[in-house]
Amino acid sequence: MDYADVFTSLFDFLLKGGPSIWAIAALSVITVALIFWKIWDLAYLGAWRSGACGEKSLALWATGDTKGARALIANRRGLRSRFLRSAYAAHENPMFDDEAAQAETTRIAKKDLERTRKGLRSLELIATIAPLLGLLGTVLGMITAFQTLQEAGAKADPAMLAGGIWEALLTTAAGMAVAIPASIAFTGFEAVADRLRHELEDMATRVFLRSRDKDHTALSIAQAAE
Repeated sequence: MDYADVFTSLFDFLLKGGPSIWAIAALSVITVALIFWKIWDLAYLGAWRSGACGEKSLALWATGDTKGARALIANRRGLRSRFLRSAYAAHENPMFDDEAAQAETTRIAKKDLERTRKGLRSLELIATIAPLLGLLGTVLGMITAFQTLQEAGAKADPAMLAGGIWEALLTTAAGMAVAIPASIAFTGFEAVADRLRHELEDMATRVFLRSRDKDHTALSIAQAAE
């Protein structure tokens, strides 16, 4: 493969597309960067994992083994484990009543979930404006083609018009080529964020199914025994 020819062809393509194609090319680079970054970010948060450790922790919590439940997730950095640690702490905080503990857990969940949606609005915006930029480039190209045809007058060559039209349509194709993967990625990442939201809601419910009164009673008995 002759890379010089490839770069020459790519540069010619960008020149034929005009300013719109340059903007679309920039959006394509941003889209690829956003997709790879978001895959890494969700992997860091543990979004691609099954959440088995959190389930085991909740099972211990339900049986009353609160120390074991906390120890199981103590050193884990995933979103679910961090949320459970915060939920357990809010549940066992004697300064909180039931309503305050649940409100604190909800606040923490919202804060954690914000990161799962970070960057999605940018992908959504790219999926929206890339085809519009392509259409704008096509319209501008068509205007130029018909102006050239008008200036040629009686000597106008239909091939000249056809060449101008296909060059103008390049921007529409390029815009759609960027918008489609951006839209697919946005939908996929949004589905992952929604799944995590439902999982955290379920975890919070299961944490607070355990009576806080029982925990406080057990704590009082332990303190009295001392």
